[in-house]
Amino acid sequence: MEISPWSLPFNLLFTSMLIVVVLAADPYSKALLSLKSEIIDGSNSLDDWKVPPGETPSGKVHACSWSGVKCNKNSTIVVGLNLGMKNLAGELLGNQLSVFTQLVELNVSQNAFSGELPVEIFNLSKLTTFDISGNNFSGRFPNGITGLKKLVVLDALSNSFSGPLPVEVTELESLKVLNLAGSYFDAEIPSSYGSFKSLEYLHLAGNSLTGKIPPELGKLKTVTHMEIGYNFYEGSIPWELSNMTELQYLDIAGANLSGSIPKQLCNLSKLESLFLFRNQLMGSIPWEFSQMVSLINLDLSDNLISGPIPESFGELKKLKLLSLMFNEMNGTVPDTIAGLPSMETLFIWNNFFTGSLPENLGRHSRLRWLDVSNNSFVGSIPPGVCAGGKLFKLMIFSNNFTGNLSALSNCLSLVRLRVEDNSFSGEIPLNFSHLHGIRYIDLSGNRFTGGIPADISKALKLQYFSVSNNPELGGTIPWKTWSLPFLQNFSASFCNISGNLPPFRSCKSLVVVELQKNTISGSIPNSISNCQSLEIINLARNHLSDHIPKELASLPSLGVVDLSHNDFSGSIPAEFAKSSSLVLLNVSFNDISGTIPSHELLQSMGSSAYTGNPKLCGAPLQSCSTAIDGKKLRLILLISAGVVILIAATVSLLIHLRKGSKGQWKMNSFIGLPQFTANDVLRSFNATDSKEELPPFSGAFFKAVLPTGITVLVKKLEWEPKRVKIASEFITQLGNSRHMNLIRLLGFCYNNQLTYLLYDCLPNGNLAEKLRMQRDWGMKCRIIIGIAKGLCFLHHDCNPAIPHGDLKSSNVMFDDNFEPRLADFGFKHLIQLIKGTVPATSSRLGTGEFNDAIKDELYKDIYNFGELILEILTNGKVIKGGASIQSKPKDVVLRELYDENEAGSTNSLQEDEMKQVVDVALLCTKSRAVDRPSIEDALKLLSGLKANGK
Repeated sequence: MEISPWSLPFNLLFTSMLIVVVLAADPYSKALLSLKSEIIDGSNSLDDWKVPPGETPSGKVHACSWSGVKCNKNSTIVVGLNLGMKNLAGELLGNQLSVFTQLVELNVSQNAFSGELPVEIFNLSKLTTFDISGNNFSGRFPNGITGLKKLVVLDALSNSFSGPLPVEVTELESLKVLNLAGSYFDAEIPSSYGSFKSLEYLHLAGNSLTGKIPPELGKLKTVTHMEIGYNFYEGSIPWELSNMTELQYLDIAGANLSGSIPKQLCNLSKLESLFLFRNQLMGSIPWEFSQMVSLINLDLSDNLISGPIPESFGELKKLKLLSLMFNEMNGTVPDTIAGLPSMETLFIWNNFFTGSLPENLGRHSRLRWLDVSNNSFVGSIPPGVCAGGKLFKLMIFSNNFTGNLSALSNCLSLVRLRVEDNSFSGEIPLNFSHLHGIRYIDLSGNRFTGGIPADISKALKLQYFSVSNNPELGGTIPWKTWSLPFLQNFSASFCNISGNLPPFRSCKSLVVVELQKNTISGSIPNSISNCQSLEIINLARNHLSDHIPKELASLPSLGVVDLSHNDFSGSIPAEFAKSSSLVLLNVSFNDISGTIPSHELLQSMGSSAYTGNPKLCGAPLQSCSTAIDGKKLRLILLISAGVVILIAATVSLLIHLRKGSKGQWKMNSFIGLPQFTANDVLRSFNATDSKEELPPFSGAFFKAVLPTGITVLVKKLEWEPKRVKIASEFITQLGNSRHMNLIRLLGFCYNNQLTYLLYDCLPNGNLAEKLRMQRDWGMKCRIIIGIAKGLCFLHHDCNPAIPHGDLKSSNVMFDDNFEPRLADFGFKHLIQLIKGTVPATSSRLGTGEFNDAIKDELYKDIYNFGELILEILTNGKVIKGGASIQSKPKDVVLRELYDENEAGSTNSLQEDEMKQVVDVALLCTKSRAVDRPSIEDALKLLSGLKANGK
């Protein structure tokens, strides 16, 4: 059969005409196809949005079968549009919305839409649910929402709106849910927000709202849930909020509130959760709170609250969480607290409580987490503290407790136990063979006897064990201790432990071993070679003998070795000189002989590391009779240098040969940057029209002015095609990490070979440039606290956590208000990802614990923060002063800092606060990483500063 040459064009024409006819009779599908053509569908989520050829008009809407489209029963009218979580982007222009006159639901949440919100949406008069949460809509919230007369739910959580809160929403009489949290709304909460007729849910938290909380909010008689915290209010909590009689959930945390807590809040008889933490509230807790009998969660922590815990709290029979930590409270814990049947979590640490804990604490409830540390409690642990069978964290350190730990002998649910710095005595009664979940135990600084329990090797999940500074403990190290599969830290210094070191048969996780100041004898087993993760070993002041094993010196991660004041003999293993990780070696006061290996690393330890060995010679001690063969050393160095140069040249050549097509340029924008194309951005770099011909840049940074006039700071990086995916995912995490004390990463422009990171360009320079400027104490406090807040966000609010990686004064920038912002956060990890020097794994393991590499970086951040405090306090005169501050008496350090900051006896407040800040610096620069506080705890210790500029 012969086919006409005109048949194919005719068929295509016919099909096209048919689709046009179909769409003319189907305005809904036409409008949605127009919408699809205007937005970016990164995952092809709307791939089924098309009209198949060959169909004829049927009176029904084709779009009714498309994903996200909901129609009436007859498929003739579109009544719902749900485009949530479809990886869509671009701007919504609103041109297509006029046909959706019967639309009831519109959901575009959890996408990446940007630009201003189109006012055409407000013509959809039948709309009851409008959800735009989790996008990047910006600008002022537009006028005209009163057109949505039937609106019940307005959810705009997590966008970039700015300007004042929209007032018109108060005219929506059917509105039940209003969520405007997580944007940049500023100014005061309008007093008219107290006039909603039907509102049940109000969420305004996480903006930049200021002024006083309007008392008119107390008129909201229908609201059951209100979150308005994490803003910048002034003044106190208005007592009128007590008139919100239906309220079940109230959160005004982190809101800069002051004054006392209104006792009238006790009228909220239906309230289940009250969160007022992280403010500056003072005075005592009203005893009338016992009338809130529905209360389940009460968190008043991190304030300036004083006085005792009201005894009347015994009436709160539904209470599960009571958090009063980080306040200035005192008195004893009332016995009535022990009678609360629902109590699960009790946090009262860092206060001034005294007396004994209630005898029946834990006996009448299913207590899960008890933290009373850093108080002045006395007496013993309540005998029934574990009676509920659920206690998994017990933190009672830094008190004056006495007695024994018999109350914990059958506490089988424990995961974390900290009782250090008390006066406990007697044998350690822990039944390790039944503690299947225990991971962390600190018994240090007490008066225990009877040795370390022999069954410690049965605690198979144990990671941290410290029993140091129990001088009468005695006993030996149980034989299978090192075989614990997850054990990282074992500290038992100054415990009068004797016997030999057990063999290190299986110690793959072991990082720290501290056994100084005991009477351990024998030799270091050669099996220590199995401890490939070991970083610190301190065996000083024992009776160890024989030679120092080369297996110890060959460990790849070893950083600190202290074998001083023992009876070691033989020579120093030459393998120590080859270590790339060794920081400290101390073999002083032994019987070591021979020559100190001739290497700069070992000589840099100083003579104190080798003194007390009469038979030992060589630099930095006296010279030996046999001279060092300098010619041989120079020859080795020359050969090594030649090899390095050859390797570098080879790598450079390989990189050059592997450079192929650079690939197409792409642009990824985050909150705060309009949706520019890659072309727009690249041309802003003063390049030619060709995207490939970029100008040479001097240094890693340069400034660029984008098409809308935004000036950005640009950082250039090179990467390989195989690293683009993993690195760009991490950059996206950095771009989505937003906090007032972090510089904003606005976006990145990239191809297969290069990427340009676009940051906010801040006008007031960095801390390094301004350190020598004399600043008042209030400003210094503000800078320190700002740095801590930014770091705390990275460590504790980002998931997975982001180590800064390079915290220093030049990476602290100042914005228009001279608020400090951290720059270059996560950049070290990004470079490692690009170079392929770290595994592309989550920062958290399945157990919820940090992996080793991330944990180390977090600890380094805290150390660097402590050094940065010293740099600020000394006006830049002390840089990298962590080690020096630890070696000086505290009173000398304080005296020097008082003089530097002109703090005299006439300003006792400044002296007290400076002492507080120095205490934090001392904690953060502890030589042992595990002894340093988390940055969250450090921030809490700083939160008591009352100087101006806090």
